[in-house]
Amino acid sequence: MSGFRGHRLLQLLVDTGLVALAWFLAFELRFDQGLPIYYDTLLRRTILFVVLIKVAVFLLFGFHRRWWRYISVRDMWRAALGVVVASLVAYVTVYFAAPVHTIRLPRSIAVMDLLITLALVAGARLLVRTAIERPRGGVLARGKEVIVVGAGDAGRLVVQEMQRSRMLSATPIGFVDDDRTKRNSRIQGVRVLGTTDELPKIIRDHAPDELLIAIPTASGEVRRRVVEAARATNVPVKTLPGLYELISGDLNLATQARPVQVEDVLGREQVEVDWEQVVSYLRGQTVLVTGAGGSIGSELCRQIARVAPRRLILVDHAEDNLFEIQRELEEDRHFPGAVSVLADCKEEERMREVIGEHRPRIVFHAAAYKHVRMTEENPVEAVRNNALATRLLASICGEAGVATFVLVSTDKAVSPATVMGASKALAEWAVEAAARRWPRTHFTTVRFGNVLGSSGSVVPIFRRQIAQGGPVTITDPRMTRFFMTIPESVQLIIRSASLEAPSGAVFVLEMGEAVPIRELAEQMIRLSGLEPERDIAVDVIGRRPGEKLHEELFNPWEVPQPTPAEKILRAEQDALDPDWVEATFAEINLLALEDDGAALAARVGELAAVRAPGDARLAP
Repeated sequence: MSGFRGHRLLQLLVDTGLVALAWFLAFELRFDQGLPIYYDTLLRRTILFVVLIKVAVFLLFGFHRRWWRYISVRDMWRAALGVVVASLVAYVTVYFAAPVHTIRLPRSIAVMDLLITLALVAGARLLVRTAIERPRGGVLARGKEVIVVGAGDAGRLVVQEMQRSRMLSATPIGFVDDDRTKRNSRIQGVRVLGTTDELPKIIRDHAPDELLIAIPTASGEVRRRVVEAARATNVPVKTLPGLYELISGDLNLATQARPVQVEDVLGREQVEVDWEQVVSYLRGQTVLVTGAGGSIGSELCRQIARVAPRRLILVDHAEDNLFEIQRELEEDRHFPGAVSVLADCKEEERMREVIGEHRPRIVFHAAAYKHVRMTEENPVEAVRNNALATRLLASICGEAGVATFVLVSTDKAVSPATVMGASKALAEWAVEAAARRWPRTHFTTVRFGNVLGSSGSVVPIFRRQIAQGGPVTITDPRMTRFFMTIPESVQLIIRSASLEAPSGAVFVLEMGEAVPIRELAEQMIRLSGLEPERDIAVDVIGRRPGEKLHEELFNPWEVPQPTPAEKILRAEQDALDPDWVEATFAEINLLALEDDGAALAARVGELAAVRAPGDARLAP
């Protein structure tokens, strides 16, 4: 027998021996001059029953469901309670089972048995954990020497993992933490050396081989300060994932620690929300995600799967992407409720089949063409996929009585200057019109800016250019963009769908400060261990047609309103006339059917100013 079952059997055998030993020692210590013959007989006749009773109680208390190397304080308290209950049950059974004419079991033996059993059971567990987690300091230290930034819970777990895992080949030589009350204290036997402000001196004095940032909630500024201090002495820096990236489960330092990326240093201070309460509307429901294999859609699937929906319907027209996300959910995340559906959101009959067969309660519509250059060159397909497909799917969901429909939109839909932006603006209008037409379904739009690391975004492009030796190309040195990590954006999408608001509301995610694109490029070059202009050139190639210098999150006619959720605003606006929306979509659909790309692009471009104050096409 191997694995965890083998460990359970071994632990059970050890506890059996400890219980027998405790019973024997209780008799021996009670009679230090040797056991009288009748008590020796009592010992021999009762020891088997005591062992069976106590081990049975131990099993009921779940003593052997966890490896002793991972035993916690809570587990120890439960073990203590189990020992007390087991000893009481054993004592009462032996006391009253004996015939009246025989000698009763002395209470002193019962008390000593309880104390000895408690000491042996607790001691065995602590001994095993201590032996496995013993620090490998001094001359026995192996592998690289690491300074851990952050002496909180995550830092303590990191050091604990280093001390007990030989595979990591790492020795923690100190903590760095901005809580000055922790200075010179020891955590897991490792001293807190100082604060992040003192990092340059700490690095010079202790010459570590690596820094590891173990603060999941750290802001980008904190991570940047650590990276800059380490760069001066060429010390590599790794980090644990941020709060939005961490998935519930045991820390796996070998796989979760990674080099610092631009997503980390541009990240903002992250908001902790009551995730269980926020996502309660998804638990036990059938949820459908379109574009399930894309950057946003796949992360939506990961986070939704965590909260145990009844079924999660993955819809995508790209076979490879769909296969990968289903395999990840089933094999890596052990979620059994994923159903893959190969389908194109533009095909009405197919989408009616999908909605009718699976009857989802909540639909997240993340399928879209998003690359500006590709959509400019293919305007008909861009409008079909982004605008007409959204109108079609919203209508099907409204007719089917879907409870919640959520459109994932973009800041490029604000005062659109490209076909891609205009097509997403049309998608927002389609959802707004659907909200008035189908009141049984609650429609929501979530709008946000660029997502760091999504396919086709500027970050993978810069990363590829740096790997090739440069140059890194930017279109205008004055250009700025909003950025957000994929996990954070998806968590806020899910949060937005839970907010109480009128159907058809547009929620806008606060993106923080806009980031200059040149600064982004230079940060990425430095994080690669290189120097801008010296090692990697930064070339300005000029703006493309329709490319904005600065992105916006609200149209001129929209008024930002706060919501109960931090980092989420609502765009208050005058409603469009749904009849006008329907007529406009009929016209656009006709142009798409005629495959008239030039006329379609021109007509879509004319719609940018539709919400001007006093416009006759607004709802009465």
